[in-house]
Amino acid sequence: MADLSERRLYLCTPDRPDLGQFVDACIVGGVDLVQLRDKQLEARPLVERARLVRRVCRGHGVPFILNDRPDLALEVEADGVHVGQDDASPALARRILGPDCVVGLSTHDPSELDEALHEPVDYLSAGPVSPTPTKPGRPGTGLRYLTYVVERAKVPWYVTGGVTPDAVPIMAAAGARRFVVVRWLTEAEDPKANAKALREAINRALHIG
Repeated sequence: MADLSERRLYLCTPDRPDLGQFVDACIVGGVDLVQLRDKQLEARPLVERARLVRRVCRGHGVPFILNDRPDLALEVEADGVHVGQDDASPALARRILGPDCVVGLSTHDPSELDEALHEPVDYLSAGPVSPTPTKPGRPGTGLRYLTYVVERAKVPWYVTGGVTPDAVPIMAAAGARRFVVVRWLTEAEDPKANAKALREAINRALHIG
């Protein structure tokens, strides 16, 4: 199983025409954990795209996580799966993938965090701190939720929602130590440069290096 404790910058990306090159550039820039999250693809094309990302990630020694589908994560030999509150349960994901794969779970409020404490998960996500188009209709949690997670979480956790170099110091001050990024990289003209800037902001905020 991948050790997530020191993996600070987690890319969550949908499919895109340049998927392999994009993921490669982000990893070179500083991403050290990758999730493919695409709600539109049917199973067979999703398997094909997931295998592409897995190859890129393994070439760099970076864990690859597939969103939602523990069955397809097993099929493509992903390092793990990430599930939401309305997806397959973490317990089912664990039964499908076994003890050596990573299982992650999204949480959005204290009650979900409290329930997650009893689930067989290896990491949690917390947020979105700010409303985001990737979670339409979901309000932002604000920074106060991060304080609750800091006090309660028993596994590594990642903050989501509005992660940019400018936001990182504020989130870090609230207790965040690991960060999920979507739009700062998926909308970047130069993903490698944006990843590098974000990684440097994280290192500064956490006094790393």
